[in-house]
Order: sequence, then C-alpha cells, then structure tokens
Amino acid sequence: QVQLVESGGGLVQPGGSLRLSCAASGSTFSINAMGWYRQAPGKQRELVAHISSGGDTNYRDSVKGRFTISRDNAKNTVDLQMNSLKLEDTAVYYCRWYYSWPVPSRYDSWGQGTQVIVSS
Repeated sequence: QVQLVESGGGLVQPGGSLRLSCAASGSTFSINAMGWYRQAPGKQRELVAHISSGGDTNYRDSVKGRFTISRDNAKNTVDLQMNSLKLEDTAVYYCRWYYSWPVPSRYDSWGQGTQVIVSS
C-alpha cells in the first residue's frame, strides 16, 4: 500500500498563499491518479483537486483560478499551490492516492492531513 505524508499547512491571512506537498512511497505512484481533499469542522470531506497519471487536472468550482495541483513523478510528490486564500478555505487538507480513479476502493491511501487556517 502507498504511504502518504502531507506537509505545508499553517496559518495565513486572507489573500495569502500556501503550498501543500504530499510525499508518497511506492513504485506505482506515477501510474495512479492523486487528489487533494479537505474537511472543514462539521462538514463532509470534499474533493478539492484531482490530477491524473498523465497530468490532467480538475478542480472544484470554488477553487478554480486560485489553486493549482501538480505532480512530480520522479520525486513521488503531488503539490497543491493555494493562492488568494479565503476564510472558507480553512480545513484539514488530505492527500489521496487512488487505486482506480474514480471508483472508491479499499486499496486507496490517505495521508494524515495538514491543517490550513485562513484568518485575519
């Protein structure tokens, strides 16, 4: 199973930027889709951005134009660049490795999460 470790969260003011990184172990990283999710207090976990093995991306509407997902298959990392952060972006952000996108699988892997707090 792929192991995932996120980093880069923190406290930022509205309008600021953060870059999250997810480091993965496992030889199949490059052939699997990856995603960033987030979960705010009292809310369900939601997909923020997804990137295919070939680099195709998609985003939830609320982050389009502000967030960018990217991957480096040589380093086994997937990053989430977050710009123009808003109060409503506050959440715990999770990295996910898909066994077989888009079908949820018990073989999917999740990171432990990294907290992002947007506050003035």
